[in-house]
Amino acid sequence: MAVDFKDPEYYENRELSWMMFNERILNEARDPKLPLLDRFKFLSITASNLDEFFMVRVASLVDMVHAGYKKKDLAGMTAKEQLDALRTVTHEFIDRQYTTLNRALLPALEKNGVKLVDSYEDLNDEQSKYVDTYFKENVFPVLTPLAVDSSRPFPHIPNKSLNIAALITTGKNGSRLLKDAEKEGDISFATVAVPSVLPRLIALPSDSDKESDFILLDQIIEKNMSKLFLNYNVLCAFPYRVMRNADFELDEEETSDLMKEMEKQLKKRAWGEVIRLDVEENMDKRLLNTLKKNFHVSQEAIYPIHGPMDLTVCMDIYGLDGYDDLREKEFTPQVQPRLIDCDDLFAEIRKKDIFFQHPYDSFESIVDFIKQAAVDPKVLAIKQTLYRVSRHSPIIAALAKAAELGKQVTVLVELKARFDEENNIGWAKMLEKAGCHVLYGLVGLKTHSKITLVVRDDEDGIRRYVHLGTGNYNDKTAKIYTDCGILTCNELIGEDATALFNMLSGYSEPAYWNKLLVSPIWLRDGFYKLIDREIEHAKAGRKGRIVAKMNSLCDKDMIARLYEASAAGVKINLIVRGICCLKVGIPGVSENITVSSIVGTFLEHSRIFYFYNDGDEEVYMGSADWMPRNLDRRVEVVFPVEDPDLKECAKHILEVEEADNLKAYYLQPDQTYQRKDRRGQKTVGSQMTFCEEAIQRTNEYLESKDNETYTSRLFKPALPPEE
Repeated sequence: MAVDFKDPEYYENRELSWMMFNERILNEARDPKLPLLDRFKFLSITASNLDEFFMVRVASLVDMVHAGYKKKDLAGMTAKEQLDALRTVTHEFIDRQYTTLNRALLPALEKNGVKLVDSYEDLNDEQSKYVDTYFKENVFPVLTPLAVDSSRPFPHIPNKSLNIAALITTGKNGSRLLKDAEKEGDISFATVAVPSVLPRLIALPSDSDKESDFILLDQIIEKNMSKLFLNYNVLCAFPYRVMRNADFELDEEETSDLMKEMEKQLKKRAWGEVIRLDVEENMDKRLLNTLKKNFHVSQEAIYPIHGPMDLTVCMDIYGLDGYDDLREKEFTPQVQPRLIDCDDLFAEIRKKDIFFQHPYDSFESIVDFIKQAAVDPKVLAIKQTLYRVSRHSPIIAALAKAAELGKQVTVLVELKARFDEENNIGWAKMLEKAGCHVLYGLVGLKTHSKITLVVRDDEDGIRRYVHLGTGNYNDKTAKIYTDCGILTCNELIGEDATALFNMLSGYSEPAYWNKLLVSPIWLRDGFYKLIDREIEHAKAGRKGRIVAKMNSLCDKDMIARLYEASAAGVKINLIVRGICCLKVGIPGVSENITVSSIVGTFLEHSRIFYFYNDGDEEVYMGSADWMPRNLDRRVEVVFPVEDPDLKECAKHILEVEEADNLKAYYLQPDQTYQRKDRRGQKTVGSQMTFCEEAIQRTNEYLESKDNETYTSRLFKPALPPEE
């Protein structure tokens, strides 16, 4: 009987899989072997991740339930079933976050001489006076207390803002302003926002030089609430926080100006439906009912919090000055040895393609590529796609400079990059003013590809230089995300790059591509052919092997193809950082598939795809995950790594990560993720290995008297023998 590889039983729900990914990050916060402040950092990351998850994914499910959407997902779950499951899982997850904070991290922090005052009632006299003075001089002028009555309706509470709600009543003297409207003892609701423009973590005077005390800004405001409502008695005050639906649909075909429509939609985002309400665990029931009624939330959407509201404040604790011994030593990205003494980057590229593995290899080399192109009199044109860039991007500045110098500069700025829309709109306007041709991509598609094309008039004619990568042109995140890229002047890739930009700027649809795999039309079929070829080899009795590294795997058809390959005998190793809807260990379906997920200091972000091809190995890298949106609804670019030395570099990354037994979690048949038992084995941490290799390459180069004698050595992990 033929196996139905698309049986929902063979698939994990996407949202529940993402929650397991966030759980793996929480495990880092719970790991006592890590430096203490790094554990606070990981806890903060779980909180910011969860915020975005609610604003987009949970919000989308809420919309589906409201619309009566009945279609099931790849795992056979309706939107209502998914939402119900997530409410349970997220409540439990938040409980574990605060258990980690209260029982492990804060006590350990206090042992190291740093105390976060739990409540303003715990302040000593000196600290209490200091807090009151700080409030009067720094906080009070910024606050706007808002009362609610018949003439002042319930105010709009911004998304993700931290607020303090209070019940107040008129005192014995009453209110001269409202003496006819209120009687003594009448209870009113009031709220005040904790200003995000002020630091939330406030240092307190301490009796000891060896100890530091801190208090949260919200505690300071709560202590001084009576000063905001003179002639009133504050009966109680509790913090709360709302999460709103930040997901929206943009009808690009019906708008004549995409930028104006995007700006209009961004304003609407602030008024999205409340889909999560965080309240202090013991909040007064009268306050809670008022919030519940005005925000129109169900009981399931209310999350009682036992500790500081909004755990992203843990990133402030991570950044405390004077405690470097409680943080992992920061790694300094290394300049590629070939580029250390390089005066002419274009000449170096002509010699041989250059491979980059960020953040181990410095991203500054890519920035320099754009900067040099901007001022090089031989450069005629620069074309680049931008998805997410930093707030003070040197790349943007270089592109503007190039346009001012008279070069043809074309920049595709993706306005629909979620939560970077406003930033990108600002950059697009600035680039247009500088004289750049600014594109917004194809209607209905996000442009997620990472590509730069530089056209240069070399001595032997026009030549195209291309940078292709797996990550964004963001000099800030390039220090904490792992990504790969190449610089090349390969003629066929240059032709493809030109065709790609012509496709994005006009209506030119290439008949074929020389080297690149491009979505939404060509990429899916390209991957199918590569997988099918391994299936053919396996069925013919030859070795079939696939290694694929990506951020997420949730495309049903792609997973079904992998199941078919596994059933045919192809050995498949998947390194998937986040969402993975594939299940391992299913007899006759996925017995030949392993899945690992690496969670470490750096965010794993590169996409690398390896196919054994009966010994004629092929390696690809690119911007696309195996998700429906990447394969069908985005412009993505996947490129071959053909230079033998560069191919070895890409293979080496996969080999080391496959051998990781320190930071890798392995998916089990019961859908849990477990770390390997390292007893009796050499410890291999892939990120640590790559850091050491980068430093070693630099040192070897600097110690070498003759550059011609320099050879790069790669760490070879001890891999188990293949079956």
